[in-house]
Amino acid sequence: MINIPVNIKLVVEMIISKGYEAYIVGGCVRDTLMGRTPNDWDVTTSACPEEVKKIFERTIDTGIKHGTVTVLIDKEAIEVTTYRIDGDYLDNRRPEEVFFTKDIEEDLKRRDFTINAIAYNDIDGIIDLFDGTLDIERKIIKCVGDPNDRFNEDGLRMLRAIRFSAQLGFKIENETFKAIKQNNKLIKNMSAERIREELTKILVSSYPEKVMILYESGLMEYILPEFLPCIGFKQDNPYHIYDVADHTIEAVKNIEKEAVLRWTMLLHDFGKPHTKTFDDKGIGHFYGHGIVSEELAGKILNRLKFDNKSIAKIKRLIRFHDYRINPTEKSVRKAVSKIGEDVFLDLLKVQRADDSAKNLELKRENINKSHEIEKIYYEIKEKQQCISKKEMKIDGSDLIGIGIIEGKEIGIILDKLFKLVVEYPEMNEKEKLIEVVEKQKIRQVK
Repeated sequence: MINIPVNIKLVVEMIISKGYEAYIVGGCVRDTLMGRTPNDWDVTTSACPEEVKKIFERTIDTGIKHGTVTVLIDKEAIEVTTYRIDGDYLDNRRPEEVFFTKDIEEDLKRRDFTINAIAYNDIDGIIDLFDGTLDIERKIIKCVGDPNDRFNEDGLRMLRAIRFSAQLGFKIENETFKAIKQNNKLIKNMSAERIREELTKILVSSYPEKVMILYESGLMEYILPEFLPCIGFKQDNPYHIYDVADHTIEAVKNIEKEAVLRWTMLLHDFGKPHTKTFDDKGIGHFYGHGIVSEELAGKILNRLKFDNKSIAKIKRLIRFHDYRINPTEKSVRKAVSKIGEDVFLDLLKVQRADDSAKNLELKRENINKSHEIEKIYYEIKEKQQCISKKEMKIDGSDLIGIGIIEGKEIGIILDKLFKLVVEYPEMNEKEKLIEVVEKQKIRQVK
């Protein structure tokens, strides 16, 4: 017996009490059977939308054309969808029309994977017409019916198969995988936003290495071609024990499950195949690869319609991922002022993840040093030393007050004063800084 939340159970029981069928269905059943906590609870029913609306006092027509009504119970929004049969898919994305049905089998057989085609209520128990519970036990992702049909209906299902594989640690069943390889070009018909969401879910999963299934299936060529040169690309450097692609995957695994950080690790070395040189000892080097990687990342993130804030942060982390900091207060202050306090701690995480995916015998010292740098950063904060312009004890109005003409000169002077207080934190007092300006010592600040 599945423990259904009170309000979800109430909705199911009220629909059944009016003579209709109703079940929880899909991912919530799958997750519960696996001992996971569902993110969402979906209800499916034989009642048509208008009938559902008559049963409940408060409803919203969220997707009534496709059979979905949102029922409001104690301020909780619960989606209830009528059993349906999908019409023809002409764009490999969505059906042209849907038809309501009273037969739950018709509804379940249109779903993507067997593990998502299971229904349940407390009266009938589990409704599993396609052996989804067995596939959960076998830990496989398998399409309902013919996988070629499922992927031609919605090409994004190919990425969803990989995403579920990454989230659940399941293997994609052979025929389903074969169909992904045969239909991989269909991914070109999907919107950038939908592709981005699936890729992000793969990256922040417990098995982000499953992103390599994109390569094995041929999907990578269409959605992340910039990764292809990294695969098998040797680094020929004693600091590295992996090729660029394997190093990348290890680095992704080494950082916390946060989207910006995992995208940073995925993209941080894409510039290496374009910047490799050898010294006279035959050792490979990648001078300037951070800049090239940043440029490639910008193109990829814009193509995938990321928000500007995420793009800016990921690009900055990539640009500085090889920027080395000494474990001294002065070096840390300069690094924070240069990189930006808003990303500094994340940069240390990025650098540790990067170093952890290299030759640890040679890089362990860097990792230890990074933790020391983080400790120094917090000591700087505790001492209230200036590491950002907003912490300066002087501003433009103070300069105008002592006779500096408003304009570009104000910004130039503030920049020089900022460098001064980063170098000498004891100088961050308004009187001292005004004295520097008035005596024109400001010109001596490099």
